[in-house]
Amino acid sequence: MERRTFLRTAVIGTSTVAFGGSLWRGAALADPAQPGPGPYGSLRPADANGILLPVGFTSRVIARSGQRVGSTSYTWHNAPDGGACYADGTGWIYVSNAEVTPGGAGAVRFSSTGAITGAYRILSGTRQNCAGGKTPWNTWLSCEEVSRGYVYEADPWGTDPAVRRDAMGLFTHEAAAADPVRRVVYLTEDESNGCLYRFAPTTWGDLSSGRLQVLTAGTATSGSFGWADIPDPDGSPTATRSQVPGAKKFNGGEGCHYADDKVWFTTKGDNRVWQLNLVSGTYELAYDDSLVSGGAPLTGVDNVTGSSSGDLFVAEDGGTMDICVITPSGVVAPFLRINGQSSSEITGPAFSPDGSRLYFSSQRGTSGSSSGGITYEVTGPFRT
Repeated sequence: MERRTFLRTAVIGTSTVAFGGSLWRGAALADPAQPGPGPYGSLRPADANGILLPVGFTSRVIARSGQRVGSTSYTWHNAPDGGACYADGTGWIYVSNAEVTPGGAGAVRFSSTGAITGAYRILSGTRQNCAGGKTPWNTWLSCEEVSRGYVYEADPWGTDPAVRRDAMGLFTHEAAAADPVRRVVYLTEDESNGCLYRFAPTTWGDLSSGRLQVLTAGTATSGSFGWADIPDPDGSPTATRSQVPGAKKFNGGEGCHYADDKVWFTTKGDNRVWQLNLVSGTYELAYDDSLVSGGAPLTGVDNVTGSSSGDLFVAEDGGTMDICVITPSGVVAPFLRINGQSSSEITGPAFSPDGSRLYFSSQRGTSGSSSGGITYEVTGPFRT
């Protein structure tokens, strides 16, 4: 706990911390990504876990809904969703939401060798906890995907009680991404006419108070943008997305990722990945399946994360159950595929602190039910 306290203090006190790697260094993405040869090569036949992977990569199951995690006494939750990893001494922790009601979040602790050393609950009694986001002070933001849902801030170590963060607004929350440079948290909204928000806390590192703002822009798929205050973050009687004239609408906001003065977020209603350039104040499409030449390798866009190499990893809700990689040079290609789970979706992609392991879940597994969730780890030569 002393190490965690130190990390929290160190990160809050600086605005130059690298958060999630550097993506598209030095230039905006000129055109939406197109299919091409991926950096990891083609997918090999499915392994014993039903996962197709490139050469050099292996998978293992770390948890199944309704079953004990490893040799621990903790039973893994149903419908595993958004997730993140946290350094823990020489090991790490993976946290995972439960998109059911009652929902919450759980965590798995790993040793330096990747062995499971513990599992436990970090959040309980909430509703439909979908995605979320990691803060620079090492907490987990768990988002309720319900009308007038809340954001909860939870402790990945399971020591401090979770806290509801009302100031971050009441709406159909999906994901969160912290920006330590501008000291704000970006928030997506899972509605067909939803918005993109940012929360500017009064004090960085304390989410109990602050300003909720919405992105304003025209109707085009590229251009300049601004931010406007939400008059009533409570969202009643008027929904937050309907309070500000000029608020830009997005069709089903999903995953969100910040790195290197840019924000990426996905919209499932139109299968797009959007990019905000926070230096130039402009937005554009990083991917749009309707603009792909030939067959689109990425459909049903959902959760998103990034690696230190600058690659984006985008999980599919449906589609062909892929996690696709989008490279800084604008190539999109499958990185992995899960066979035999067409009634599920891939959730919670997150890299271990050293970048050598990727964690994710199949939310409904082979059964197609929330009680059939499976959480995986993939290990291999990821680009750094």
